[in-house]
Amino acid sequence: MDEQQYKSTYQNINPQRCVFEKAINSRVCNCSKACRFNLADREGVACNSSISLNRCSQLIEILRKKARFALQRTEVNQALAHAQEIKIQNGGLLGLQFQVREIQQESVNDIDCLISDAENMFNKLDDFPYSQIMQVISNYQIRKRRRHSKLGKEK
Repeated sequence: MDEQQYKSTYQNINPQRCVFEKAINSRVCNCSKACRFNLADREGVACNSSISLNRCSQLIEILRKKARFALQRTEVNQALAHAQEIKIQNGGLLGLQFQVREIQQESVNDIDCLISDAENMFNKLDDFPYSQIMQVISNYQIRKRRRHSKLGKEK
């Protein structure tokens, strides 16, 4: 399956793509509204709540906008590299979790619940403590990819 065909099929079977799909697929975050599926040799994530998807979409756009300086990006409409998107998603959610629950963990159990709790605490998405969240995004370290030999052992 070529990439264009894959993207077309993906959009047809997943009209409500989770905006935190990279965070979920990296196994750092999970969400009660997420529904995983496989297409070809890849794993996708759908959102089973249009209300949650709308709220998450607003949050990720705010995180991307505010993270421009933290990621040393000058172009507003410049496409994000995969590693930068991982930093924004994982670092942003882990930073928000620390601000809401005052616990420093390496994972988020439920994105939807976390955002709901944050809204209850800070009233609205625009009032989240983004300056503290940006510090976590800046410092977030992406896990290094493991290299395996032909025998399946790590090098």
